[in-house]
Order: sequence, then C-alpha cells, then structure tokens
Amino acid sequence: MWGFAPVLTRLGRDMGFVPFVITSCVVLYIGAFLISPAPAGGGIFTFLSPSRKGNFIFGMSGGIPVLEFGRWWTVLTAGWLHGGLLHIALNMMSVRNIAPLVAEFYGASRMIIIYVVSGVVGFTASTLGGSFLGMIPFIGGGGFTVGASASITGLIGAIWFYGHRTGSGAVSEQARMWVITFLIMGFMISGIDNWAHIGGLAGGYFCAKFLDPLYPERLDHFLVAIGLLALTAIAIVVSVITGLQTLG
Repeated sequence: MWGFAPVLTRLGRDMGFVPFVITSCVVLYIGAFLISPAPAGGGIFTFLSPSRKGNFIFGMSGGIPVLEFGRWWTVLTAGWLHGGLLHIALNMMSVRNIAPLVAEFYGASRMIIIYVVSGVVGFTASTLGGSFLGMIPFIGGGGFTVGASASITGLIGAIWFYGHRTGSGAVSEQARMWVITFLIMGFMISGIDNWAHIGGLAGGYFCAKFLDPLYPERLDHFLVAIGLLALTAIAIVVSVITGLQTLG
C-alpha cells in the first residue's frame, strides 16, 4: 500500500468507510433540504425532508431523471440521498450493522466495491424495471428513487454468497432472514423501491462471487474502490451543476 497500510489500519477494519457513508449521506441530505425543503404538513415522512427538486439536483435517479433528462450518472449518486428523516435513519443504522461484517469477510476494499456496484445495479434495475415492467404489481421503481438500501441489500447478497462459498449455514441463514425482512417491508409498505432492492441484492451477490472472499485482497481492489468513490463524487458534482441549470 506504498506505506499507507498503518494509516489505513488505524481507520479500522472497514477503512473508515462506515462513518464516511453516514457523514456523506447526512451532508447531502442537509444540502438537498437547504436548497429545497419539502412542504410542511406531511407528518413524520416529510418533516425536515428535502423536496423532490432538492434530491433531483443532487442526483436522484429513476426513469424520469435517467430516460427523460439523460442523467444516467445518477445510478451512482442516488444511493447517497434520502427522502426523509426516518428513511436516512433506518438506512444508516443498517449500514452501521452490516458493512463491518462484509469488511470482515471480504476486506474493506472489496466491501466498498460491492457497496457501490450494488447501488448502480439496483438503481439501473429500478429505472428500467419500473419504466418498462410497470405492469408487475407491488415491485415499484420507476419515476424517481433514492436511498442507500440498494447498496445495503447488495451487502446482504455478499454475506449470502460468503455463507454459500464457505459452507457456513449460520451466515447463510442470517442473510436469508435479512432478505426476507427487506422483502416483507417492501411489499407491506407503499413507496418502497423493490426493484432497487432486488437489483442491489443480485448485484451484491454476483459481485461478491467475482471477488471471491476465499482469496486475499489485492492492491488493485484498493485502487478500484478509490476509483469508484472518486467517480461517485464527480457524479454528484455533475448532478448539482446540471441540476441547477435544469431547474434554475
């Protein structure tokens, strides 16, 4: 690691990624709210929440931003945005609980790759599935979508693959329980993007299969992880610049 290994070790097993995700999501949430707060009076789901305009500017994804406005890079950015206080609180608690376990199984670099790739696959599935397969009931997706849950289900998919790869029934069972919980919530609560969840789960599982946890991490994993985070940061900047130009 060119002498950086001791510094990265001090950041923790996850290389400081969990606090980075939480801080970044909170900052973007506040930024979107300050640009355009949601109207008052919608109860807990809209209290101190950014409006759709605010999230659009920062990189909300879905059929309308991607297919109508050509904002294809939002499949990278939408996972860092949230629609309400409860939404961001639940997702950040999930990241805090699940990401360190994936970092333990795969290493921090591969965990970051799985997290980012799962979000991209999840929001791509949401955009395409919701736009062209909208006749399928209860799955959702489509017009506008945000949230870290696509990446979170990807981490769960990686844990599920780890259980299969290592023959650990306990790990596989825990992953199955998380998957069932996400699916039950998705089909019982309106407005949840099940396309993103299913896509993220599949993305995480197959990405983990490609990265194979039984082999040690390599330097190229670290470089790819940093590259994906850099691309995400660039995509957010592009979203803000073009979003402000589009919506004024």
